[in-house]
Amino acid sequence: MKVLIIGNQNQVNEFELKFGNQNKYTVVDNTNIDPEILQDHDVVFDFMLDEEPDNLELYQNFDGLPVFVNAPKISMAEQIYINGKVNCTLFGFNGLPTFLNREILEVSLIDKNDAQTLSNICRELGTEFIVVDDRVGMATPRVICMIINEAYYTVQEGTANKHDIDLGMKLGTNYPYGPFEWCEMIGIANVYELLEAVYEDTKDERYKICPLLKKEYLAAY
Repeated sequence: MKVLIIGNQNQVNEFELKFGNQNKYTVVDNTNIDPEILQDHDVVFDFMLDEEPDNLELYQNFDGLPVFVNAPKISMAEQIYINGKVNCTLFGFNGLPTFLNREILEVSLIDKNDAQTLSNICRELGTEFIVVDDRVGMATPRVICMIINEAYYTVQEGTANKHDIDLGMKLGTNYPYGPFEWCEMIGIANVYELLEAVYEDTKDERYKICPLLKKEYLAAY
């Protein structure tokens, strides 16, 4: 299978760790996308569309081309609302750092009739998958970022420090990382922007960004 990857080097590295080298990969960044290159590939993984949703129009005239777009911070429905319907076969995937290279690929559908196409592609790529709703935050990022946010509230209140919270979460819940370790690996900008998008979508107080998290996000950027 010939796979076009649109993303930065860190995203490409995690993609290759996940899927190995049994397929042929072509890599471009989101500033160097020649529509003609799409004709030569069987499937596209676009890590950058959440940052540049206008690029969705690149896929307008590629009827049936399977395109996986990074969807935790912006739903596919919203992307289509902004840019109009496209003719490609569109899937969302969880491409945030640390979330791709797992046993199960987290994906979402716009059209349920595309389920068999999704199954066929994942079989060729050699991965199990799970379909989640086309909602901001998807499933796993929403939960993990909420935990990170709660951990920031705990530090802000003076209940515990970051090191102790990380250690307690790993020992007490068998999480692979503590919330602050995970935040660093995901990137505080991704955590902040996802929480902001989920809170805007749900108005659920669980996703209201902790002032300490916001302060660290603003300091970093």
